[in-house]
Amino acid sequence: MANIPSILALDFDGVICDGLIEYFEVAWRTYCQVWFPSHETPPDGLASQFYRLRPVIETGWEMPILVKALLEGIAEAEILQDWHSINQKILLADHLNAKEISIKLDKLRDEWIATDLEGWLSLHRFYSGVIDKLKATITTTTKLYIISTKEGRFVQQLLHQEGIELGSKEIFGKEVRRPKYEILRELIQLHKVPQETVWFVEDRLKTLQLVDQQVDLKDVKLFLADWGYNTPLEKTTTQNDPRIQLLSLSKFGQDFSQWLVE
Repeated sequence: MANIPSILALDFDGVICDGLIEYFEVAWRTYCQVWFPSHETPPDGLASQFYRLRPVIETGWEMPILVKALLEGIAEAEILQDWHSINQKILLADHLNAKEISIKLDKLRDEWIATDLEGWLSLHRFYSGVIDKLKATITTTTKLYIISTKEGRFVQQLLHQEGIELGSKEIFGKEVRRPKYEILRELIQLHKVPQETVWFVEDRLKTLQLVDQQVDLKDVKLFLADWGYNTPLEKTTTQNDPRIQLLSLSKFGQDFSQWLVE
């Protein structure tokens, strides 16, 4: 059993960076551009509801849809259980499509970054100890990759702010338009390394389960970041899954050999 990964692949949002405040702000701004509410100040309590339900979001376009769902009074429990059908119903009802919303959201972000980079960066928090771990990893033989559903340029900008310089070849953002398991497969082929030396940390259980379903990736080590955007039920499910290991933030910051210790 390899105690040190040859490739460490990390999700970004919910593993490296906590962008909840920025998410809500950009989601609200996009919501205003799509639905034109009479008041452009979000109602009290809406942000807190959004933060609690962040685990249901898979890609950015869903964020303003979540705002819409909450303002329509759809119960949090219902959203947790049946988010996919809820977001599809909202798209259909208002004759919207995900791509258009995604373009609006990314354009808003780009304009925000161009006009107020400092303000945008200030709404992101890096989880305790994670940046130190990344900096330490870069100095070793382990190859570090980021695989994210966030646009790669945003990931690069945020890491640059923290003194971490990763090139476009090390960051796979939303623009690559490929499932994360395909990217892991490509990295294994590129570096010609044994699967068990490839470690993948993600905060979405569904994403890890998709990797698990790939017959040719059965030895890749999978970790669910318990500090990220996942639910108590997902953590419990992971604890009962021999294939996926639940990883704590404190353990993430330790030597790799400690990650495998129960």
